[in-house]
Amino acid sequence: MLRELDIRNFAIIDTLSVSFTEGMTVLTGETGAGKSIIIDAVHLLAGGRGSQEFIRHGAQKAEIEGLFHIDSAAHPVHRKLEDFGIQASDGDVLLRRELNGKGKNVCRINGKLVTISILREVGAALIDIHGQHETQELMDEKQHLHLLDQFAGKLLTKAKESYNHTFEKYTKLKREFATYNENEQQIAQRIDLLTFQLREIEEAQLVPGEEETLLDERKRLQNFTKIYESISQAHEAIQGESKGLDWVGNAMSELEHAASVDEQFQEASESVAGAFYQLQDTSTEIKRILDQLEFDPERLNDIEQRLALLQSLKRKYGASVEDMLLYQEEQADELDKLLNRDQRLRLDQEKLKELTEDLRIEAEELTMLRKQAATKLSKAIMEQLKELHMGKASFAVQFNLLPKGKFDRFGQDSIAFHISTNVGEPLKALTKVASGGELSRMMLALKTIFSKHQGITSIIFDEVDTGVSGRVAQAIAEKIAAIARHSQVLCISHLPQVAAMADQHLFIEKKVSKDRTTTAVKELAGRKRTEEMSRMLSGAEITELTLQHADELLTLARDRKLLMK
Repeated sequence: MLRELDIRNFAIIDTLSVSFTEGMTVLTGETGAGKSIIIDAVHLLAGGRGSQEFIRHGAQKAEIEGLFHIDSAAHPVHRKLEDFGIQASDGDVLLRRELNGKGKNVCRINGKLVTISILREVGAALIDIHGQHETQELMDEKQHLHLLDQFAGKLLTKAKESYNHTFEKYTKLKREFATYNENEQQIAQRIDLLTFQLREIEEAQLVPGEEETLLDERKRLQNFTKIYESISQAHEAIQGESKGLDWVGNAMSELEHAASVDEQFQEASESVAGAFYQLQDTSTEIKRILDQLEFDPERLNDIEQRLALLQSLKRKYGASVEDMLLYQEEQADELDKLLNRDQRLRLDQEKLKELTEDLRIEAEELTMLRKQAATKLSKAIMEQLKELHMGKASFAVQFNLLPKGKFDRFGQDSIAFHISTNVGEPLKALTKVASGGELSRMMLALKTIFSKHQGITSIIFDEVDTGVSGRVAQAIAEKIAAIARHSQVLCISHLPQVAAMADQHLFIEKKVSKDRTTTAVKELAGRKRTEEMSRMLSGAEITELTLQHADELLTLARDRKLLMK
């Protein structure tokens, strides 16, 4: 849920902080008070399109910040955050966006800088905004198949996983098959290129780890003089006349004499004796190495040439010897396929035929499961529409199969939600329903069902109740309240029936201070809420009778919400 929203220098908002509760929050106020501006701010926070026009006059930048709390560890936003390397501390997700006067955006999620596209992707998992005339997910035919699959549940999910596995093999084989059918000139050119590249790599006789070994050897040869002098001086210091080993030998003899007289020196004598013999062995080894040290300028030249060759090959075939060997293996496999393409073509034709049949069977299973789910969905939608006083409306899921033998990553199905709102009228695409009131009810019916499946944290309705009144308004109010049982709902409304069903009532008003207009928000409760409800019922004038009607409406709303639990 959206817990806190901070807005600074946005449109006519100077500074605004709002705390939200669970369930249903209604925002009311006079037209032009700034209700939709708050929704615009949330829309930008979720990655919506920004504009310099949103920045308050005289300010350098607009800032919007929203704190969301996610109770469920299974919420899809966690997977998205993990994909982008963002930590969610104790289920809290903090979105922040800044707009400056130069049109630049600064976006952050939990303090980490992100692109607008990442902010939009995370925001889509948290916020779903619906306005009467906006094209949202439920109004987008491209999303209808996804929504139907969500409604179908786990059985379809398992079938889709199997289908996707087969589809990946099918598309990969089709791509390979397509390369075999390229024209002869392209194939011949590709064979020549691969042959040249493989010959160049093979002639280099690459060895894993070779470059590191050569670099070490070059370093030794380049520092030969320094190494030789250091080793020589070390040997002289140990083995030379009256040098280190002689002195240690003298100390060993003296301690052996002392230990023969007094046993307390025995341990020291043995320790020095051990050091003497170890130093003697080390000196012998240093002398052996010293005798073998030899500077070979030709060898250094060979190493430089070999490293230059490796560097040249790396620019063409990979960042390391191992990468080049892997590239060699892949290109050799491709060359083999091209040289033996006739034989492979026959084999792949047989394999592609088998995969196509497997894909057809699995796609038909998806279609069958979707049609079963569509029947259940249609029934559920009709029940919702009946409760919204559209009992004479008809709803159906229209299936359009792809041409025979054609498949995409979703199967062979293309669907669209269709509705008829009047008896005798044909079913039409949901996106072409003309009446605003009917569209609002249709959307609420779908939302009531899909809010259980989508996992959206906060759903925002921006005056979706426009064009309705009376019993329809009451039905819409109850539907919005029902959706709020599964997701937090923020709702802008001018209908008292909707406002009465809210768990939290926020009043938006404009104020003028120091010749500047600002938007303010205050939470209404008790007498203040009753007065606002009275204003919504009757207009500007509040009378005892309208106050009584407002109290009655709030009481009835509380009773209805108790029955809904």
